[in-house]
Amino acid sequence: MTQKEQNDELVLDCLLLAGQIMMESGAETYRVEDTMLRMARSQNIDTQSYVTPTGIILSLGKHTKITSITTRITDLHKIAKVNNISRKLTLQIISLEQAYYELRLVQKTNYFLPNWLQVLMSAISSTCFLILFQGDWIDMPAAFIAGGFGYLIFLISQQLTRVKYFSEFISSLTIAIIAFCAVWFDVGQEFDKIVISAVMPLVPGVLITNAVRDMMAGHLTAGIAKGTEALLTASAIGSGVAVVVAFF
Repeated sequence: MTQKEQNDELVLDCLLLAGQIMMESGAETYRVEDTMLRMARSQNIDTQSYVTPTGIILSLGKHTKITSITTRITDLHKIAKVNNISRKLTLQIISLEQAYYELRLVQKTNYFLPNWLQVLMSAISSTCFLILFQGDWIDMPAAFIAGGFGYLIFLISQQLTRVKYFSEFISSLTIAIIAFCAVWFDVGQEFDKIVISAVMPLVPGVLITNAVRDMMAGHLTAGIAKGTEALLTASAIGSGVAVVVAFF
């Protein structure tokens, strides 16, 4: 393999890795393509790419590579990290080899908060949403418990089943049961506002926003795919609450 072929191989690997990290972390399709294009231009190379929520195709002359996107979460910190690496590469602050090394570190590193802190923040945010929705202050303990315990069930189900929609269904079902019990035992007043506040940490807000932005940017395939995923998530959340309402 000649030096040029080795360099082209490294460019492909580096660009694909950057795109993969961003797509797996919930970035918009047009942002991924723009980042990859800027990184390629910094190396004086023209590339063609096709990015979807499930895979990336990158072509560099005679060389073409494909990578699949198997998991999709919301990790804005990783997206920011990749953007920072892209800027440093574009400004010639780091070399291509250094950029690839830093991207590998970003891919391997888990930037999420500890599970207990995620649960606590979910509980606190649920009480804040309760006030935002003009709920009664007496419902704050119920919203706190429902939001925290519901998100804990979501994390446990996600680890056990790896099926996102099932985890969201079980979590919303748990939240609705806790809200119903709170009202039944007179420690809560408004069932609907407790439930709405507690499920907010599960709502795919970033996914919906990205779907709309991709559609507006002309990426119809990605926009429709993300919109469908958001719709399924919303359906899973709604179904869990509907089961409790129907039976109780």
